[in-house]
Amino acid sequence: MTTLEDADMHTFGPELPAMFDGVKLAAVATVLYIIVRCLNLKSPTASPDVTYQDTPLSRYLLKSCPLLTKEYIPPLLWGKSGHLQTALYGKMGRVNTPTPCGVRKFLPMHDGATATFDLFEALGEHSSGDDITMVICPGIGNHSEKNYIRTFVDHSQRQGYRCAVLNHLGALPNMELTSPRMFTYGCTWEYAAMVSYIKRAFPQTQLVVVGFSLGGNIVCKYLGENRANQERVLCCVSVCQGYSALRAQETFLQWDQCRRLYNFVLAGNMKKLILSHRSTLLRLNSTNIGDADMSRLYAATSLMQIDESIMRKFHGYDSVGEYYEKESCAHHIHKVTVPLLLVNSSDDPLVHQSLLAIPRALSEKMPNVMFVLTQHGGHLGFFEGAVLFPQPLTWMDKVIVEYTDAICHWEKKQPACQRSSHLSTELPSSG
Repeated sequence: MTTLEDADMHTFGPELPAMFDGVKLAAVATVLYIIVRCLNLKSPTASPDVTYQDTPLSRYLLKSCPLLTKEYIPPLLWGKSGHLQTALYGKMGRVNTPTPCGVRKFLPMHDGATATFDLFEALGEHSSGDDITMVICPGIGNHSEKNYIRTFVDHSQRQGYRCAVLNHLGALPNMELTSPRMFTYGCTWEYAAMVSYIKRAFPQTQLVVVGFSLGGNIVCKYLGENRANQERVLCCVSVCQGYSALRAQETFLQWDQCRRLYNFVLAGNMKKLILSHRSTLLRLNSTNIGDADMSRLYAATSLMQIDESIMRKFHGYDSVGEYYEKESCAHHIHKVTVPLLLVNSSDDPLVHQSLLAIPRALSEKMPNVMFVLTQHGGHLGFFEGAVLFPQPLTWMDKVIVEYTDAICHWEKKQPACQRSSHLSTELPSSG
């Protein structure tokens, strides 16, 4: 019996190492395949897809802004993954973040709230010779101390822009609320107060409106709500917004691109922010937030559940559907007549592809709108770099300043009687 067993082992012995080598090779091949798929390494780099009307301004912008037509190259090893771009932005914001020195301003609101913004003076003269202020609205729950805001402000200051950055109501650490409400998806009150202050404090300044993510919705809604809000505004730039909260929340419940997981993480962050103001929200008179609402907040696992139990009540909406409908810029953005740059990324895991039909249709119909869609970049990532390490400045930082510089010089060239009105008289043409 032993002889037979030895014979069998001798017979299969040479094949066993080869079989194990084959299994190892297959395992390595599988891991490499997963890495290539997850990192999207086979995706080619490309220049942004730009949709626009063929007008003198659009032709000038494409000529003056090479970043809009030049190939955007993310870091080779991980930059083609929208998830990693988004995760890196979410974790650290930017690399080698500067610390610009600003002054915090406090603005009392009509309902007892206290809005705040930080003001950063330019670090030199603008190339156009004019006094220009960027009025900036950050993303959800963000403020002037976030790394991506600091990096963008520092870059803008060095190019001759004064910067005013809104701190979303309730977002600043160690800043107590003075009324029973926080920032919401589309409330423009605090942003309007900041802009009004800038216009009064600097009568000669012209404004560049900039919004990131949720901030993009707020600034576009603000400009479209009232034609007077566009006075002294040179242009508007919106980056990575979703345009319609109602449609966006429907896609947030889907699992493709791990969107449901992002929803869970964002909901967790919002819960922490709201609960940090729990005592104030429950203590102040006239609040319509009760203990039952807070109990539902604890159990919430999505932004929609938080909006239903808490956020919609700050402005008295009867339903979360009404809240999303009234707070979205989709019903106001077509009234914006100043030059408007809308920037999104195809691999943004937070903004579903179906939402991008809104800016594309807008840019096909309106001569002042340019829609720029990059192949890569994630949500507010847009990192650039050779192989592994990203550059301190992102494509997003540079393209906003490049576009606004071009607009400033375009306005400078226009006859005084045509400034800020040339777009309203242009007829749309095919582009």
